[in-house]
Amino acid sequence: MFVTVKARVYTDATGVYTELPAVLTPVGVLEPLLDYCLYRSHDRSLAWMTKVTRSVRMFLEYLQTNPAEHDTYRLFQNFAQRLYTGTFDRKTGLDPSNLCWAPRSPQDASQIITHLSDFFDWLSEMRPEAAKVNPRYAGGAFDRKTDEAAYQYRRSKSFLGHTWAANAFPAETGHRVRGLRLPKVEKGEPPAFPEERFEELLVKGFCAAGRYDYRGMLITLLLHGAGFRESEPFHLYIPDVFPDPANPRQAKVLIHHPSYGAAPADWREERGRPRKGNRAEYLAHQFGLVPRTDLLDRRQAGWKGGAHDAPYYKQAYWFVPEYGEWFQHLWHRYLEQVARIERGHPFAFINLNREPVGAMYTLTQYNKAHAAACERIGLTVSKVLGTTPHGHRHAYGRRLHNAGIEKALIRRFMHHASLESQEVYTQANTKEALAALDAGGQRLREKYGGTAGTPVFLPPGLDLND
Repeated sequence: MFVTVKARVYTDATGVYTELPAVLTPVGVLEPLLDYCLYRSHDRSLAWMTKVTRSVRMFLEYLQTNPAEHDTYRLFQNFAQRLYTGTFDRKTGLDPSNLCWAPRSPQDASQIITHLSDFFDWLSEMRPEAAKVNPRYAGGAFDRKTDEAAYQYRRSKSFLGHTWAANAFPAETGHRVRGLRLPKVEKGEPPAFPEERFEELLVKGFCAAGRYDYRGMLITLLLHGAGFRESEPFHLYIPDVFPDPANPRQAKVLIHHPSYGAAPADWREERGRPRKGNRAEYLAHQFGLVPRTDLLDRRQAGWKGGAHDAPYYKQAYWFVPEYGEWFQHLWHRYLEQVARIERGHPFAFINLNREPVGAMYTLTQYNKAHAAACERIGLTVSKVLGTTPHGHRHAYGRRLHNAGIEKALIRRFMHHASLESQEVYTQANTKEALAALDAGGQRLREKYGGTAGTPVFLPPGLDLND
C-alpha cells in the first residue's frame, strides 16, 4: 500500500528542483514527510532521509492495520513493542496483520523511534492545523492521519516519557535502550584487509584476461594507501591529481568536498576570465548536474564529513610513501584510456567499456570489481574478514598505529573530527592480543625465573606433561 519513491520537488518558479525520497500512498505523496525532508535538506544526508522515510512508512502501515486503536498511549507503545517482537504469532508462525515484520535489533528499533519522535516534534510545531483541531484542513487522507498522529504524540508526550517505550520491551527479550542498559560486548575483530595480500590483489586481482583494471587499482590505492572511505574517490576530478612538488615521483591527490570544494582552476567566464566558485555551482553551470551526494540513483556517492585539510578538501597522506608513487604511475596509464572518451561530467572515474561509455563509474560497479579481484586471488569476500572495500581503511589505520604514529597525526591522516574516532581502526585484533599475552608471559618468566606463572598444585592424577 505504501512505497518509497524518488520525488522531484519544485519550490518556486526558478526551475530549481530538489530530489528527495518520498512515501507514495494510495491517494498521492505524503506531503508532511516531503516538507520535513525539504526542511532538513540543507543539513541532513539523503541516507538519513531514506531512513526517516522508512520509519514513517512503517508507522503508517501499522496505523492502517490497527484502525480501531484510539488510545494514543497504547498505539505508540504497541508499535514500539512490535519493532522488538516482530508481528508473527509464535505458535502458528502466521501474521494475520500481513505486516510480516521480523524482530529488529534494539539499535534499529531505537533509531526508528527516534526518527518518528523528531518528525512528530517538528510536524506538531510546523503544522498545528491538524485535522483534529481544524476541520477545514484540506490535506489528503494520509496527510490527515499523519498530522493527527503528530498532534496526539505532542499532547501525550509527557505521559509517553519522551521516548514512547520505556516499558515497551518484553522481559523475555532482555532488550533495553535509551537509559536501560544492554549487556556490553567487546567490539568484533577489526575487519582490516590482510596487508600481506594487498600487492597480490593490486597486481593479480585487478587483472582479467591479461588486461589491467587501472581504474579499480587507483580507487583501491586511495582506500588502502591513503585511508579514504570507499565513497570519497567517486568525487574526484581529473585536475585533483598532480605531481607532488615535494616529490614529483609521487601523486598529490586532493579530494574536494562535493559541494563546498573549490571549482577547478580552469573554469572560465564567457570572456575567458577565470571564474571562482564552489563545486556545486560549477556542476550546475557547466554540466547541469548536482553533486553526487544529492543524486537519488546509482550514481549517488556519500560524504561522511570529518576534518578537512583546507576549505574544503581532503589530502591523500600516503603510507607507505611508495603507494603515492604507484598511484602516479597507474594514473598516467588510466588517463591514456580516458583521453579517448567524451564525458558529460568532470568526474575522474568513468565507464570505459560498458554502456553508457563515459558515464560516471558507480560505487556498486566498484564493489563488484573489488569482489571479483579478491576472488581471483582466492580470498573470500566478507566484511568480518576485511575483504570488502572498507577493510582497506581499517588496514590503513592499523598500519599507522603499528608504525607508532601518534594519535593526533592519525586523526589528521584519516580526516577524523576527533581522536576517539580512530579507536575502531586501531584496536588490536585477536592475533595481536594473544601475541601480547605470550610476550607478557615470557617477560614474567625472565623476571621471576623459569617457573613463574606455572601452576604449582595440580589436581591428583593430572600431569601437564602427559
